[in-house]
Amino acid sequence: MSLVLLLENLSNPALLFFILGIIAVYVKSDLEIPPTSSKFISLYLLFAIGFKGGQGLIRSAWTMEIFWTILFGIVVAAIIPIYAYWVLRRKFSVQDSAAIAAAYGSISAVTFVTAVSFLEMKSIAFGGHMVAVMALMEAPAIIVGVLLIHRFGSNSNTKANITSSVKHSFTNGSVFLILGSLLIGMLATEKQGEGIKPFTTDIFNGFLAIFLLDMGIVSGRKLADFFRQGRFAILFAILMPLFNGLLVAYTSEWVTVDVGNRFLLAVLAASASYIAVPAAMKIAAPEANPSLYLPMALAVSFPFNITLGFPVIWSVVGRT
Repeated sequence: MSLVLLLENLSNPALLFFILGIIAVYVKSDLEIPPTSSKFISLYLLFAIGFKGGQGLIRSAWTMEIFWTILFGIVVAAIIPIYAYWVLRRKFSVQDSAAIAAAYGSISAVTFVTAVSFLEMKSIAFGGHMVAVMALMEAPAIIVGVLLIHRFGSNSNTKANITSSVKHSFTNGSVFLILGSLLIGMLATEKQGEGIKPFTTDIFNGFLAIFLLDMGIVSGRKLADFFRQGRFAILFAILMPLFNGLLVAYTSEWVTVDVGNRFLLAVLAASASYIAVPAAMKIAAPEANPSLYLPMALAVSFPFNITLGFPVIWSVVGRT
């Protein structure tokens, strides 16, 4: 991995704002992003990336490569929770293991958005269909997590849980907005897209920086409780994303040669859901401990991915 690449990523203003948020918690600053503003910014980021993806997708000719890339993403999202579950069962209960496995099989839209910013800084193109891949990778892991609980736990209401989880995975606000924006972007003409480009593109990085500041504050508040869980959880939250990302970085060459698309596939595999999966597991696995799987995804895996994970993954896809 290039030291220059690592230092370049660590000096990214968006990342530095994330670190600033964590520092603000530890120095007991009263810095806070109002919840309504934070929600608006997150909705804006999802809208912007979805709309731009739709515009890019409609201008792209559908090929077998796009089909195989989408299928590859869905399969990856379904397989990761299976082997992650068996690693986690060495330490945690069935419910906790399945919930954590589902989180690491699913994806983080914010990590994806940050990865897009990483590529744009390097002037690396990627396919508009990658937004669709991201949205479709959220549901399979949730379904597999519920199936694992039913197979190895004491939950008997599987049909209701699976139905509810599948419905939630598509009607969850973040997924629904991404898919809706993607569709609208596909329906809008190029001229209409240019009309709102100042909103979808020009101010994107600024809003991303403020959002990551808020994520840093939230992460900083959860770190202390998480560290009490022990070394195993911390190591899993670092090594599992790294393993998943590198595995997909190498194998994604089977479905696409585009380095931008391969990078995003690997980042999606390395990311962990801290929005959709916790909401779904609250219904499907109420016995699972949210103070375990939420900080693992948000307070450890997320900052690891955007600091060290991106350069490591890029060092693989960028040289092949």
